[in-house]
Amino acid sequence: MTAAALIVAAGRGTRLGADLPKQYIPLNGPCALRRSIELFLGAPGIEHVRTVIHPEDAELYDAAVETLRDDRLGPPVHGGATRAASVRAGLDAMAQTPPEFVLIHDAARPFMPVPVIEAVLAALAEHEGACAALPVVDALWDAEDGLAHHPVSRDRLWRAQTPQGFRFAPILAAHRAHDGAGTDDVAVALEAGMSVRFVPGSEAGYKITTGDDLARALRDADAR
Repeated sequence: MTAAALIVAAGRGTRLGADLPKQYIPLNGPCALRRSIELFLGAPGIEHVRTVIHPEDAELYDAAVETLRDDRLGPPVHGGATRAASVRAGLDAMAQTPPEFVLIHDAARPFMPVPVIEAVLAALAEHEGACAALPVVDALWDAEDGLAHHPVSRDRLWRAQTPQGFRFAPILAAHRAHDGAGTDDVAVALEAGMSVRFVPGSEAGYKITTGDDLARALRDADAR
């Protein structure tokens, strides 16, 4: 079995409102992208790591990985206008020496525990796809203009995280046939008729999106 990780870091992170794209903001030391790369290089079973970056971020990327010495880290790939386009670019680059499995991960989730990565990879022995996810536990309401209308059942609802893992050949074909509008790789896979298994994720695998998330990440980084 050969498994690779594809770390997606081509976004701009505009919701955070920072001077740097969020994946390059130092977290009391290494940035989120560097931490995510190291996370997968340290995970059992991962034999190759590639990143997808914005074409304008080459210098930021080079600075982030400058002191990282690991032959399993391949050169970065330039992403596209959407997340799906960026993932496809990364998968196309990997197709030159394709792995059997690929785990696709957001660079802005630098603290996902290694056992979750292992669980996603293990699920691929029986399923075409697997995704780290958490069941929705809060009460859900339908509202309009800030006024509550009626409750919405949370049964069967999950919060998708990453990594999202797949058998490489089917997910590559799915992305090549996709129109680019998918919000994540599970959506792309399901559109292509693939089956995807949810495995328990972790609250530690939150995505850095807002200022509060960044403050939490700084605290978490400081505690490590």
